[in-house]
This record gives sequence, structure tokens and C-alpha cells, in this order.
Amino acid sequence: MDITIHDVTQENVQEILNLRVGEAQKNFIETTQQCLDEAKECANFKPVGLYSDNDLVGFAMYGHFSEGEENGRVWLDRFLIDAKYQGHGFGKTMLNAMIQKLADEFSCDDIYLSVYEDNKAAIHLYEKFDFHFNGESDTKGEKIMVKNLNGQIQ
Repeated sequence: MDITIHDVTQENVQEILNLRVGEAQKNFIETTQQCLDEAKECANFKPVGLYSDNDLVGFAMYGHFSEGEENGRVWLDRFLIDAKYQGHGFGKTMLNAMIQKLADEFSCDDIYLSVYEDNKAAIHLYEKFDFHFNGESDTKGEKIMVKNLNGQIQ
């Protein structure tokens, strides 16, 4: 399996916009259109397509934000696998690829994300990758999880 991560471009934007999560997940994450709109408003966001053997299977959006801290925080702000690819291990594979990408791109010690506390499936996945709740919440009421990269990346 060849895993690649590509920027959103004119060539793949329509395919990105066609990605959908399962019905039970729709309340947990914005649509890809909403994400791309946010990325246009905030240059810190970087939207990407997640590919397996040249097939688009998911989407992520990430960025580095200062937030008044000396080194700021690296955020995996959005992460989704298209409904038709769920249940085949792509969540684990793509999350691992994104963690590696963020570690390489930002040389950071920690990666942050936020999740609704009733999104049990996502929390279970993130905990498998050693993300843990840090006691903070974001502006939307989502609980913040952090992964320290000083240990080994899976």
C-alpha cells in the first residue's frame, strides 16, 4: 500500500469536496467545504488529501498556531476517512502518516487535536496513538488531546 499526502489543488479539489463521513459522524466534524473555507480565511491551516495507492480515502487539515506560547502548538485540526473506506484500517494508517508528517514538517514535541467527548470511536483511535486529554477545551467545547512525540512514533 502506497500512502501519500497531497495538498488540495485545482486538480483534486472536487474529489476532496465529494468526501463524506458516515451518518453517525456528521455532527462531529465539519464538511470538507467548510474546512476549505476556513483555510481560505486563516493561512495557518493547511488542507490535504490522504491517498492510498492513488485513491483518495480521506482528508486532514493541520497547522501551527502561536496561541501566546513561546513555540506555539501544532494542531491536527481535522481528520476524516471517507465513509466508503471506513472499517478497513485507513484511520490507523492515515493517522500514523499524519503524525509522521507533522513531526517531520514542524520538528515539534507535541501534536494537539480536539474531539467531542461523545465521539467514542475517534477517541479510541487517538488513544491507540498515545493521545491523551490534557484537561483543556477549545472554543467549541471540544476536549483537547495531546500526543508527546518524545516517545516513539508508531
